Amino acid sequence: MEFLANGWDNELYRVGDELVARLPRRALGAQIITNEQRWLPELAPRLPLPIPYPERTGVPSCGYPYSWSVVPYLPGVPAAQAGSFDPARAAAAVGGFLGALHVPAPADAPANPFRGVPLTERAGTFAANLALLAGQVGQDHVERDTALRVWDAALAAPGYDGRPAWLHGDLHPANILIDDGQVSGVIDFGDITAGDPASDLSVAWMLLPPACHAGFWSAYQAAGGAGGRADDALRARARGWALNFAIVFLAHSEDNPVLREVGRRTLRTVLEDQHGPAG
Repeated sequence: MEFLANGWDNELYRVGDELVARLPRRALGAQIITNEQRWLPELAPRLPLPIPYPERTGVPSCGYPYSWSVVPYLPGVPAAQAGSFDPARAAAAVGGFLGALHVPAPADAPANPFRGVPLTERAGTFAANLALLAGQVGQDHVERDTALRVWDAALAAPGYDGRPAWLHGDLHPANILIDDGQVSGVIDFGDITAGDPASDLSVAWMLLPPACHAGFWSAYQAAGGAGGRADDALRARARGWALNFAIVFLAHSEDNPVLREVGRRTLRTVLEDQHGPAG
């Protein structure tokens, strides 16, 4: 095996040309692995983009305390670090992927208190993170006021009243792969859960320019997302989630320039888009 990378929760090792071993580094990572082992093999066959579903699973042994996985190696680099890609094709690919993913989830889907929940549950942390930025970023009063108008509109939108849908849970440009200018896969399902699709759909503002949003929503509906219907309330909540994630990344990514830049781009796109339709 050859060491590939490590994150907060897992270490990654190449196994030949086509496989990667994912080994948890801590107990939280082990729980994430268990969720992926249980659910990703069921989801993968009906998704239009490759995902790192476990092909083999390992058990604790030889002093190593956690279960671990062997997953396919997916070529590409994260969109957050890609030199360029075709945004219109990315809109169609990611919109279609989410439309296929966002079907009703079973009652025993993994719980996640931070994703898929009503946006109102993030109001306290949003205000705290926005306050942290007061002395950190070059936001003038107009930008702040505009952001608050977007946030208030998202909070005022009707809430989600459908069955909890399967969610990726952490879909941003660092978890979308680009290979040869096209989306080649979606990775890191550690936050997989069920709930309001709006938190996943925030990726439209995180990944794409506003001119490509119509293509994103069209692909999403064509693939069956939101029952083939994406209304203004869903789009307003999704834009609110995008604003929330932008503020989170800007407030807490001093040591992660990739996510900090995602936060900057997302905030800029949300504010540019706020005068026009959400999709």
